[in-house]
Amino acid sequence: MARPYAVVSALFLCLIFPTILAAHQMGGGSSASHRRTLSGTVYYPGNKAAENVSVELHSSEGTFMAPATTTASGGYEFQSLSSGTYALVIDQQGYKRLELPVDLTLTSAKGIIIYLTPKGGDTASAKPASSISSHELSMPQKARVLMDSGKKKLYADKDARGGLDDFQLAVAAAPDYYEAYYQIGMAYLNLSNRDEAEKNFRKCIEVSGDKYGEADVSVGSMMLDKKDFAGGEKTIRRGVELAPKYWMGFYELGRAQLIENQLADARKSAEQAKALAPNSAMIYRLLSNIHLKQKDYPALLDDLDTYVKLDPDSPAGARAKQMREEVQQKIAQEKPPTGTVAKP
Repeated sequence: MARPYAVVSALFLCLIFPTILAAHQMGGGSSASHRRTLSGTVYYPGNKAAENVSVELHSSEGTFMAPATTTASGGYEFQSLSSGTYALVIDQQGYKRLELPVDLTLTSAKGIIIYLTPKGGDTASAKPASSISSHELSMPQKARVLMDSGKKKLYADKDARGGLDDFQLAVAAAPDYYEAYYQIGMAYLNLSNRDEAEKNFRKCIEVSGDKYGEADVSVGSMMLDKKDFAGGEKTIRRGVELAPKYWMGFYELGRAQLIENQLADARKSAEQAKALAPNSAMIYRLLSNIHLKQKDYPALLDDLDTYVKLDPDSPAGARAKQMREEVQQKIAQEKPPTGTVAKP
């Protein structure tokens, strides 16, 4: 009788790995559903990810509905919401209370960026200036304003072209603003121009003197997609070294290690990504592939359960549900009938 992993492998190939490129792209393809997802990122001043910040979901009438706590990358997410209007509420000590209305009448709202504003004069409880990189602070104010504007357009407004224009103006005002080159690359990704994206990621590495880990991870991911597995893994490792709290770096490292059949290392990398961003569904797809190859079926079922919980409405979520049923059926078929003894 065929082992479960052999039978389900073909099905699971449908759960294609989403690379860093797909993860940041905002365009098309989502299926219509009655359930909605509300997600995004919270930042402190200076574009510092706001970790462990409480985000509350309220009804349009102001009734508290659910809490969330931001991840190391500042991410938050509310799932399985009904159509309608809601409000995101953040009351972080040292910062102005924020109430942001969100309309989920027609579709999910993903990638909503929230910037926390320190209370006037309350510098003791606000995040210290050291949380902003010295390089960012050294950039002209005009360039930093353009960066903030571009990020809002790219990630919150889903206006990649408008964001690109702002980022290009930022580097025109400050040619050594390497973070802006990285954002130019992200804008080009969302415009489906991979060549220009890679060019600007590499420009970020060049201008920074290879000090900006996110750019290394992005370049390494593109190298993996071009089947340069050894070079891609090496470049991603450099990115992880520079940005040890960047969950996407560990995700891409795990992806590279899985491709090269380094299963134990891939599992460690994926687990590290999960620790940094436990609500990112794509990590559980990676773990599912790893556990499938390791024949660790209990872990595989846990991965699929979590993936379905995080991404229930997409085509990939539907395939994960199907695969879970297949795995359970095949495992059940492998068990000998009660009261019988397996032959040696």
